[in-house]
Amino acid sequence: MLYRKIEKLIESHLMSGSQKILLIDGARQVGKTYIIRYVGKKLFENFIEINMVEDSLGDQLFANTKTVEDFYLQVSMLAGSKMKQKENTLIFLDEIQAYPHLLTLLKFLSQDDKFTFIASGSLLGVTLSQTTSIPMGSIRKVRMFPLDFEEFLYANGMNEVAISAMRKKFENREALDEPIHEKMMDLFRKYLLVGGLPDAVNAYLSEKNILSVREIQSEIHDYYAADASKYDEEKKLKIRRVYDLIPSNMENKKKRVVAQTIENKRGKTFRDYQDEFEYLISAGISLPVQAISNPVFPLIESSGKNLLKLYLNDVGILTGILYGNNIRAVLDDERSINLGSVYESAVAAELAAHGYKLFYYDNRSKGEVDFLIDDYDSLSTVPIEVKSGKDYTVHSALTAFVQNEDYHIKKAYVLSNAREITTNGKITYLPIYDIMFFQNAAEDAKNLQF
Repeated sequence: MLYRKIEKLIESHLMSGSQKILLIDGARQVGKTYIIRYVGKKLFENFIEINMVEDSLGDQLFANTKTVEDFYLQVSMLAGSKMKQKENTLIFLDEIQAYPHLLTLLKFLSQDDKFTFIASGSLLGVTLSQTTSIPMGSIRKVRMFPLDFEEFLYANGMNEVAISAMRKKFENREALDEPIHEKMMDLFRKYLLVGGLPDAVNAYLSEKNILSVREIQSEIHDYYAADASKYDEEKKLKIRRVYDLIPSNMENKKKRVVAQTIENKRGKTFRDYQDEFEYLISAGISLPVQAISNPVFPLIESSGKNLLKLYLNDVGILTGILYGNNIRAVLDDERSINLGSVYESAVAAELAAHGYKLFYYDNRSKGEVDFLIDDYDSLSTVPIEVKSGKDYTVHSALTAFVQNEDYHIKKAYVLSNAREITTNGKITYLPIYDIMFFQNAAEDAKNLQF
């Protein structure tokens, strides 16, 4: 079984006695159902699982369920013998987005407090936006992502002792020994190929066959695109077009979405595709990085709405699109191959999984900085530059950025293939794999609250 960090969060919530219903959101195929089923069966004597998509395609028992009493009656038809007490009965509503009215019903199920509930779904951001009565105060929504790099390390046999030792090295700004560094770079490059989708990771672990991994990634990529196309008949082609353009956008110098290229129509602006962007982001299949021109903490207050980068939610899907079955392009670190977009995608996914909202610095005269994050300890902005080549100390935009006294920058990071950890002024140079130790303190605090 793959180790998932969210297991502890799910377990803690279910055992806390909270009346709030935990709602796990995330893109399809990231492992939501599996981990909830695993924890639920481990903790509860009576585990009842109902897949609402399957119900909507079959008996439609819950299609018109509007009251708590009717809901219990329908559940009893499926698993009446397991409906005991709150302490020993967990009802898992999987793919709840198939019936938006059930999201409203969660409030009343929570208030009734007769059983313990948990729910999961895809496209929940879209569904909630279309729900007339959002059950605020009754649910706790948490987003789940593909395996991050640390989880990938566990999957490949690394233990907690080794990872804790590396974390301590990171905190003390001490470099790993050369053999360990080379091992970590090897695993990081394999992560770039495999990504974090559980089916792809399991295929890699069992077969070590890139063809099997790529086949799974291709199927999921197509599935995401087809799923997006079901959202809105009028907008489905534009949604699909925006999604399909993400890899090629990543290969451009600016990497941001250019509205006029979506339909190849002059005069089109970002606002013309706002709904399409929101769909891809809410569905969890694209990661948004918003432009910032005035990087003042907190970043959300000065984020722009007209400049946006979109990354795929899984770096393995991206390398499959860019390089196909040719693993040497990534594993051998070929000089002729620019892995900048791949490294950036991995960093974006890692930061998002660790609770950061993603921003980048955009200035016409001074250039761009790849990522900006909020640092709640110092109440300042932290710029991050990602480098895949040998010239990782060359970064004119970042240098100008940290020297601007108006921005009050206290620290900055450059992530690269280099082993050594060095600091030059406010800029610290870190190995690319150390991104796994960046953790959003504000998100940690939020997850401790019930």
